[in-house]
Amino acid sequence: MSYHIRVPASTSNLGPGFDSVGLALNLYLDLYVLNSDKWEFIPLSSNLNGIPVGKDNLIYQIGSKVATRFGKKDLPPCRVEMTSNIPLARGLGSSATATIAGIELANRTLDLNLSIEDKVELATWIEGHPDNVVPSLIGGCIIGHYDGQVDWIKVSVDKAEFVAIIPEYELKTSEARDVLPKELAYKKSVQASSIANVSVAAICMQDWALVGKMMKKDLFHQPYRKQFIPHYDDIESYLEHSSYGVFLSGAGPTIMVVADPKSVKENIEGWKKDYPEFKWFPLSVSNNGLEVTELYVEKSK
Repeated sequence: MSYHIRVPASTSNLGPGFDSVGLALNLYLDLYVLNSDKWEFIPLSSNLNGIPVGKDNLIYQIGSKVATRFGKKDLPPCRVEMTSNIPLARGLGSSATATIAGIELANRTLDLNLSIEDKVELATWIEGHPDNVVPSLIGGCIIGHYDGQVDWIKVSVDKAEFVAIIPEYELKTSEARDVLPKELAYKKSVQASSIANVSVAAICMQDWALVGKMMKKDLFHQPYRKQFIPHYDDIESYLEHSSYGVFLSGAGPTIMVVADPKSVKENIEGWKKDYPEFKWFPLSVSNNGLEVTELYVEKSK
């Protein structure tokens, strides 16, 4: 049997929603999976150039981890043709899509019959937090908590558009993690939590102007990580009157703009002209997550 696995990208943290709020975007990792006599990953788009093509591929590694968790020895070999329009190491969930793809690959090849909740638990167990993997699985905006089990809700989004501002350089998540403080003082934690609480309520109400205001007040991660993105404050100021707000996508270095769709349409060309050193990608929320379609392959005569 052959099948097509499609996984949407994600943006996470959403300002004060650190490690707990993320949403799926309409960039995709696509896998075309066929039975084979050996494992082989075939990259068919430039964003995947240089990825491992055998069992050292991250998708296989994730699938193997799932197999082990269910007491299986190995995954049956497959030929996997891959395309992606998700930039790597830019805070747009490329590793999250690989995690979801690996779980689904194991699910299909090993006939595990995993439920959505099973996949949510596995993805969060592998990733350590739900805000980038669960949106890629479920779609929409996901607000989640993890302490060994995952509690989450989905909010569909249809009143805002997002624009990814992508620099040429990469930023490793480990480096962005290392700069964060080990703890916050109690008073500051209460303040940071109140900002995040209002942000979540505003997302549920789709009050994106208030969401943008709270993003600017974040105390959890953006004040520490901005040092790696020297243009962040300049961009935030530049877009103040034409967007709801901006935030670091994941660990960065991509900056995400939240705006009214009409404003994006009217201003995007001007934004590109004023900041040509960045790539500007208008994006919408993918309210559908993982999709799997069986493919018909004609047998040779």
